[in-house]
Amino acid sequence: MNDTNRRTVRSEDAFDVERVHAWLTDRVDGLAGSPPEVTQFTGGASNLTYLLRYPHLGRELILRRPPAGKKASSAHDMGREFRVQEALKPQFPLVPTVRALCEDPSVIGGQFYVMDKVPGLILRGHLPRGMTLPPARARALSEAFVDTLVDLHQVDPVAAGLADLGKGSGYVRRQVEGWTGRYAQARTWNTPSFRRVTTWLADHQPEDVATRVIHNDWRLDNLVLDETDLHVTGVLDWEMATLGDPLMDLGSALAYWVQADDSRMALATRRQPSHLPGMLTRAEIVERYCDRMGLSAANWPFYEIFGLFRLAVIAQQIYYRYHHGQTRNPAFRNLWIAVNYLDRRCRSAIRRTGGS
Repeated sequence: MNDTNRRTVRSEDAFDVERVHAWLTDRVDGLAGSPPEVTQFTGGASNLTYLLRYPHLGRELILRRPPAGKKASSAHDMGREFRVQEALKPQFPLVPTVRALCEDPSVIGGQFYVMDKVPGLILRGHLPRGMTLPPARARALSEAFVDTLVDLHQVDPVAAGLADLGKGSGYVRRQVEGWTGRYAQARTWNTPSFRRVTTWLADHQPEDVATRVIHNDWRLDNLVLDETDLHVTGVLDWEMATLGDPLMDLGSALAYWVQADDSRMALATRRQPSHLPGMLTRAEIVERYCDRMGLSAANWPFYEIFGLFRLAVIAQQIYYRYHHGQTRNPAFRNLWIAVNYLDRRCRSAIRRTGGS
């Protein structure tokens, strides 16, 4: 994780470091001695992530915990996130090594878990100072973005011990219904109804194409890269991983993929360098992915529109906490604008299909 993406811990996100250290020393080998130095990563907008640095040991760990405030009932389950990574690691080695799970609320007030830090580079909205990415390397990186997702989607859930992670067939239907309901619960006065979008999704949903292990938050800034040749060395943020339709995973991923010819609004909200010369376009990613997975892209507009709507719901859920004073993080202040933009973008995509 990038050191430039850390800061001192916000007061609202602070916890008792000595208490956590005492708990960890009983469960993680080699942590005797002074408590760690703690800083907070600023890139995420969901679960909170901290670096625990033990300079006297030359060791760094990552702590993950939920945010304060109102949450979806199924969200922020640290135990689930921990166990998914623990089970998946032998089949998909890019998963971080998890070390300890705390389900005792007396330690810091809720669940948390600790894992090894994955060393390497994470690319966010802007390249690190002094770094360049020539078109050929940008293309190779975007191809790795696709191919690593294919590798995950080819994992056998039974072999990974994750056969009971999902709810079986009907994933597409459950997602349309679930995200529609979540938006209604989180809507604020300054955001649209999305009624036209949710009606179209309900009327055009295809059958599941397959049931695979899906990440559900596949972005460049969740991939850790080797600093020399930029190959993928780790995949982070397994909070929403489940069993489901792999094309839904791709649709959600491409909602974040802003390309060079997108609107100024899209470019202003970009969180990864997907706009650089050489990067695959969304259409090229879909073609490459479907070719390697042996799937048809005939119904792609549905997955595209669903991904954009789902992103709007995530943004609205985060904005809801800011709007109601459950967080003071200024990064969330204007998310309502992004939600309105995504509604317009969904409607535009529907019009391109010939829908109204």
